[in-house]
Amino acid sequence: MRRNIFKIFLLTLAAIVASPQPRVSAQTKPVDNANSAALRVGIVGLVHGHVGGFLQQNQHRSDIQIVGVAEEDSKLAAFYESKFALAHNIFFPNVDEMLEKAKPQAVLVYTNTYDHRSVVEACARHGVPVMMEKPLAVSMEDARAIEAAAQRGKIQVLVNYETTWYRSNRAAYDLVHEKAIGALRKVVVHDGHSGPKEIGVESWFLAWLTDPKLNGAGALFDFGCYGADLMTWLMDNRRPDTVTAVTQRIKPEIYSRVDDEATIVLTYPKAQAILQASWNWPFSRKDMEVYGQIGYAITVERNAVRVRLPGQDEKLHDAKPLDPRESDSVNYLKAVIQDGMPPQGLSSLETNMIVTEILDAARQSAATGQTVHLREAR
Repeated sequence: MRRNIFKIFLLTLAAIVASPQPRVSAQTKPVDNANSAALRVGIVGLVHGHVGGFLQQNQHRSDIQIVGVAEEDSKLAAFYESKFALAHNIFFPNVDEMLEKAKPQAVLVYTNTYDHRSVVEACARHGVPVMMEKPLAVSMEDARAIEAAAQRGKIQVLVNYETTWYRSNRAAYDLVHEKAIGALRKVVVHDGHSGPKEIGVESWFLAWLTDPKLNGAGALFDFGCYGADLMTWLMDNRRPDTVTAVTQRIKPEIYSRVDDEATIVLTYPKAQAILQASWNWPFSRKDMEVYGQIGYAITVERNAVRVRLPGQDEKLHDAKPLDPRESDSVNYLKAVIQDGMPPQGLSSLETNMIVTEILDAARQSAATGQTVHLREAR
């Protein structure tokens, strides 16, 4: 009997982590950028440093068309116009004018986190879906306002995390949900880098990252959101029972207004998560350890996972390819907007309402030194 069970584990593991060439089917047909209808997108805000990476990687994709950019800072707008050779006539001083004149089918938000609420409310009035950079909001008050606006405007609101598109994270998720490592018991998530100033982010990005109003906190929100998102996903959107957090200012001479070090502990009836968010790592990292009753999975960068099962040594595996619709943020946005794919999991509004609740509670816990009991609070 034990031998048969062990064989099942091995077969499950092979299916999850093997990386053969994906078969073409109705569900996994490769994205054909040349033939698919281009999605008209507008960009709101240029103060989030990730906008440069987006433009660098996606500006010349044939399946999207950047039809408008809303940025009130004319000098910042001119900088990006010149750097990426963007047409002058696609720039607008505010969101409403861009929506009215450029008529995008979707909006990508690269503002500070505090402004997410006002942007979604504007887009909802125009019936335009939104994808924003993580996290969803600086508070539960703003998150609820975003949710209400989305419902009024009947629009999709999505949240983009870099780690959503990691094959390694999907492999760990599959190992949990296929029961290959047994019931989930502990998750440890490490996210961050040596600090935004230390890695040389743009001055306009640094200004709001270190503003507790515009960012919500420091490393706690900037990188704690990744672990909260992943754990909520692994737990199938079950809210934690308790949230306990500790924050520090290890470098107050640089970060005098926000934390640069944060640890969040989440408890569930039979599981625990430790989310380590830091601007003090010796190098950049986004990885997690997932422990079940009988085995574990440890993600290795984007595309690999280290797995150990009963009676085996740890083995390094390539993670299998993602569904093409979920391989990057643009493909996902197009699948939701153009193909009607229902949002779920890491990018969904439902998941990110819980993420915001966790972050809000973590900030409260760090400030008071007390554990926050979410299930009692609601």
